[in-house]
Amino acid sequence: MGQQIFKGNIIFAPTPEELKICAKSYIVVKNGMVEGIYERLPEEYGEEPVKDYGERLILPGFVDLHVHASQFDQRGLGLDRGLIDWLNDYTFSTESRFSDPAYAWEAYSIFADELIRQGTVRTCIFATIHKESTGLLFEILQEKGIGAFVGKVNMDRNCPDFLKEKTEISIKETEELIAQYGRHPLVKPILTPRFAPTSSEELLKAIGELAKKYNLPVQSHLSENPSEVKWVRELFPSHPTYSDVYLDFGLFGHAPALMAHGIYLTDRELELIKANDVMLVHCPESNINLVSGIMPVRKWLHHGIRVGLGSDVGASHTLAMSKAIVRAIQLSKLMKVFDPHAKPLTKPLTTAEAFYMATKGGGSFFGKVGSFEKGYSFDAIIVEDDPRITGRLSLEEQFQRFLYTGDARNIIARFVEGRQVG
Repeated sequence: MGQQIFKGNIIFAPTPEELKICAKSYIVVKNGMVEGIYERLPEEYGEEPVKDYGERLILPGFVDLHVHASQFDQRGLGLDRGLIDWLNDYTFSTESRFSDPAYAWEAYSIFADELIRQGTVRTCIFATIHKESTGLLFEILQEKGIGAFVGKVNMDRNCPDFLKEKTEISIKETEELIAQYGRHPLVKPILTPRFAPTSSEELLKAIGELAKKYNLPVQSHLSENPSEVKWVRELFPSHPTYSDVYLDFGLFGHAPALMAHGIYLTDRELELIKANDVMLVHCPESNINLVSGIMPVRKWLHHGIRVGLGSDVGASHTLAMSKAIVRAIQLSKLMKVFDPHAKPLTKPLTTAEAFYMATKGGGSFFGKVGSFEKGYSFDAIIVEDDPRITGRLSLEEQFQRFLYTGDARNIIARFVEGRQVG
């Protein structure tokens, strides 16, 4: 790809405590990776063409660590139900449609286009149990040029018969997808048991063996609501906690693991999660919609646990990670209202902290992604707003305004490893 130079108002979060703002600066990109940021372009680059975005903002592209591509069409439906009823009444029937490859191609294409439109350039995705349609999702994302981990869902019990897999077939088809799609540089497989209640012990053990055999990451759900946690205790009575189920079957520790939600965790689970470097994914919109609860993010961060952000469509109604950032901040403020004396564990999230979770924090699951530090992938979005308003605002205020009031229409360009997508 060679060398590229971009100019604009550059904003990123190298740490959760710092929002770095480089006004009217240059960012030099070599072979898709950031070489440096300069207020004045060094003489060695004097003859190079510059893509000048003027007063627009250059931000890292968003990272969505938990989304169900197959549920995109059911956004906004059945959200007056709790998790288990919502799954049974809406989700499982929606996912059954993906047995039809023609339907899957259309639905996944629309999903991918909207993902990119919203400025998400890296994502971890649940597909369905269907091997052929999951393969189509790999191919669509490869064609679009964004980075993703894609998982064929595994489940062999406690679900409708039309989605219940035979354990050996579930593992066989998962391994076939790994062989077929495991070598792509941007779109890669991830092992995806839906969650413990829909997985037999035999299935969980086999997935753990695949994680070790292929050194593949794992994604699933953990402690989303109290009834789910109670159900897991009933299904796995020999395991002291929900997290112990995943640990004992090899889904923690062998390779990187993402666990969505993680709201109701015991002290033992916090120790297991930290010791095995599991990343929790906070999905604020879906937790509100399904009345699941509020992740105590500040408390988990205090325990040294890594936390990223996810849209969790379709329990969430939007793929816009800017809204996940805002909602995470808002819910952290509600935690302070509910328990004002638990200082410092109820201190609300700052804008920098929540933005970090949706960029560099979540991006760490992919490697050097989500920041504009030297050696990081140039994954970026270009944001513009009404100059009649932004002209009166500082750059930090413009950034905040985009997160709270902006939408996909404000994003005029998107880049992954220096290549424009969308």
